[in-house]
Amino acid sequence: MTVNRKAGILLVTLLVPALLYIFLRFATQNHFVLPRYLPKIDSTKGEPLMGKVTLADGRVVTDTIFNRIPHFKLIDQDGKTVDESIVKNKIYVASFFFTRCGTVCPRISSQLTRVQDIFRSNPSIVFLSHSVDPEHDRPEQLKAYAKKYDAIPGKWYFLTGTKSDIYDLAMHGYYLPAVDAGVKEGKPDETFIHSEKLVLVDKEGIVRGFYDGTDKEDVDRLVLEIRVLLDIYSKE
Repeated sequence: MTVNRKAGILLVTLLVPALLYIFLRFATQNHFVLPRYLPKIDSTKGEPLMGKVTLADGRVVTDTIFNRIPHFKLIDQDGKTVDESIVKNKIYVASFFFTRCGTVCPRISSQLTRVQDIFRSNPSIVFLSHSVDPEHDRPEQLKAYAKKYDAIPGKWYFLTGTKSDIYDLAMHGYYLPAVDAGVKEGKPDETFIHSEKLVLVDKEGIVRGFYDGTDKEDVDRLVLEIRVLLDIYSKE
């Protein structure tokens, strides 16, 4: 094989990936989509319920009807009563924890600190962490916990309230387990059982993703999909 032929093959080998990248980057459009979760079920058919849905642009179409996070009224780390108005027109990440937790909660909270810092300057992104130990986790405990994880006031809310309200919200709003095992003489980690999942919720209150809050790679996926959701809203 001649030197010129070898040089030509090498040049083509180097150029093809570069040209392909340029084509994909500038000659095509990327269309990102995220699934919606938790459709309403038609009890007579056992299938997703269909109905009239109003889109963001005002058009009314027939589509799957999805569950939306229900109304709530809880107390934040500042002792203020808050409701779903704190997430109106916001994308948010919901989670469940308790301040005495010594196993998964510190790992989840550390990952949420990282995500908060990434979106620190974006007011459209907020975080809701619900205590499954509300009888212990009053505003003063939540306030200290928020400070420990550098929570930004008005961006990351730590919420308490009645146990029935919080557990009902977990199981029937986010479809996540929350259990008080009643081990009164045991350690708190043996008493309160909750999911390690982080939940991404869009501006309409519809769940768009579930992520393992103890897994950095899965939390990286959360970050990516928040950005995808922001991109979707920017084009509406």
